[in-house]
Amino acid sequence: MEITRQADYAVRAMIHLGSIPAEVRVSTALVSKEQKIPLPFLTKVIAHLVRAGLVATSRGMGGGISLTRSPEEITLLEILEAVEGPITLNRCLLRGNLCELQPQCAVHDVWAEIQKHLVEDLKKVTLDYLVRAQASKASGQPVELPSSLVRI
Repeated sequence: MEITRQADYAVRAMIHLGSIPAEVRVSTALVSKEQKIPLPFLTKVIAHLVRAGLVATSRGMGGGISLTRSPEEITLLEILEAVEGPITLNRCLLRGNLCELQPQCAVHDVWAEIQKHLVEDLKKVTLDYLVRAQASKASGQPVELPSSLVRI
């Protein structure tokens, strides 16, 4: 499993937006330049984020893009699903686990359990955490995972 470039760009753009004051709007071109994301690709990513209700756009003087909610309220799961759709490890887990092979498939329940944990973990990571972690990394400080993700 690999995170797509689109998902990576969405997360990077959202971290950028989460790092600026809530009342400030920035241009997509500025985010593109600072995050090194090709502008045509970022424009498509922003459209997905707008449809998901995570980002707002405004035109004209003082226009640009901004978050619709605070970074504490936005999860990594929401960002990924905005551009990729529901998180699924295998096709058999789509549509509410309705798989014709499930009764005799040894791995189906394993995929379902792993997917459940992945989704739960992605819900625990907030945009606020990612913004703070990014700032810590930029200043050379160590970054700790949220305690809810650390497993013994």
